[in-house]
Amino acid sequence: MTKFIFVTGGVVSSLGKGITAASVAALLEARGIKVTMTKLDPYINVDPGTMSPFQHGEVFVTEDGAETDLDLGYYERFLRHSKMSKNNNFTSGKIYQSVLEKERRGDYLGGTVQVIPHITDEIKRRIHASGEGYDIAMIEIGGTVGDIESLPFMEAVRQMRVELGHSQSMLMHLTLVPYIASAGESKTKPTQHSVKELRSIGLQPDVLICRSEHPISEDNRRKIALFTNVEERAVILCPDAQSIYQIPSILHEQQLDDLICQRFGLQTNTADLSDWQAFTDVLLNAEDSVTVAMVGKYVELPDAYKSINEALLHAGVANHVKVNIAYVDAERLETENALMDVIKNADAVLVPGGFGERGTVGKMQAISYARTHGVPYLGICLGMQLAVIEFARNVIGLEANSTEFDKRTKEPLIALITEWFDEKGELQVRSDDSDLGGTMRLGSQKAELVEDSRLRQIYASPTISERHRHRYEMNGRYIDALQDAGMKISGYSAKQHLVEAVELTDHPWFIAVQFHPEFTSQPRGGHPLFNSFVQAAIHHKAQHANDKQPMTEHQPS
Repeated sequence: MTKFIFVTGGVVSSLGKGITAASVAALLEARGIKVTMTKLDPYINVDPGTMSPFQHGEVFVTEDGAETDLDLGYYERFLRHSKMSKNNNFTSGKIYQSVLEKERRGDYLGGTVQVIPHITDEIKRRIHASGEGYDIAMIEIGGTVGDIESLPFMEAVRQMRVELGHSQSMLMHLTLVPYIASAGESKTKPTQHSVKELRSIGLQPDVLICRSEHPISEDNRRKIALFTNVEERAVILCPDAQSIYQIPSILHEQQLDDLICQRFGLQTNTADLSDWQAFTDVLLNAEDSVTVAMVGKYVELPDAYKSINEALLHAGVANHVKVNIAYVDAERLETENALMDVIKNADAVLVPGGFGERGTVGKMQAISYARTHGVPYLGICLGMQLAVIEFARNVIGLEANSTEFDKRTKEPLIALITEWFDEKGELQVRSDDSDLGGTMRLGSQKAELVEDSRLRQIYASPTISERHRHRYEMNGRYIDALQDAGMKISGYSAKQHLVEAVELTDHPWFIAVQFHPEFTSQPRGGHPLFNSFVQAAIHHKAQHANDKQPMTEHQPS
């Protein structure tokens, strides 16, 4: 029977519940336990797919095509043996949608539909389904304790804890222990009040994870234990770390994994964290560095390109270098010439995915510079489409564009395809009038790589599976013209023969892909495409060490 660890947060948001929960899961997995993780989000949106990055940050895509919370990216990066699916993230909106559909069908036999029991029963059903087949399921509740919108989730957790019993469930609560500089000490009262709030809705935490900018004294640890009714060894101190990938070791040093295994009666091996230690040793002690210019629309948001940031970090470790990311606002690049210094001083250029026309001119300026000056270039999703458009305009001389930006373009190089087959062989249909949430090629799909391509050499395989999230595709009738001019089509989708990747044959390293390789990058080993990209950046830096331009005062650091 699956055992459940519920993870809640208090005092303030953005404490790192997702990272902490993922670290606990990684620690348990290192002991040979089969672990999965689920995120419950209290907002009413059905999923984050149509939400702005300014609101939500990155949308992470699972293998089965679910658009999910970015915390699921952390879950997959920290776990080796568990992939997330549609079952591992659901919102209040999805819960209410499901219950209302049942009500409309008459499943409740005309009865009054209420939060308790109908909403809470649906929440419990989904939680149980997400943990099926695993030894332990970590269930993270979004938001903070006391939020009115998360109360149905909390009530469902309370019910489950009663139903499962002491030996089958645990509650782990993450709180802030703030440091007051003027007083020179950490304060435990916010944690005490957070636990008090939990108790008021019938929940008593078994473990407290205390986040702090500064180390917490043993006296304060004992004080927290005394006033929250949590045993002292279960008050886990988690000060800020140099890297999130150190957190499994920090928790292990305080024997949190032993406590969990004892609570659940699990007989396991001791945790082997040697791979984590090897990773963090290289990460924190890299002697050389390279700079990647990332040209996007949401560069001021740290979470908008979270998976790409992490994939570059992983690739840096794989190549024993530190990867510095120079963020360039694509829209500002169109009008501020000084920002081109960032591109000129970078060792490589990356254009990530996105939607809409805003900033596309600036992105193509960066692509053009990388193409004409031999700078390693990686384009992802929209970054591939713009690379193709830039090449068609400036090399072939076409008035090329995407119908996403100009529906009346003379040369629709990128266009909305109306029908395609998914991985199951089922026909999918879309149009300009379709709901935004249901018009994309989503999830893991197979691609066939061209035999003599650089991409096939990088992957060392004729076929790959990568995740997608896009509406528009490259128009196949332009393939011959592009290839005749020197742009090689290096990958096609297995089902529909859609263009999945392009590269330049006369360039040191220029690859653009329609899929999102960042979603499958792992800290322990990285991703072959990002590893090769960073390796190319290292080579470019060595070759052009004396060519860098002086920095301007307008350039972001």
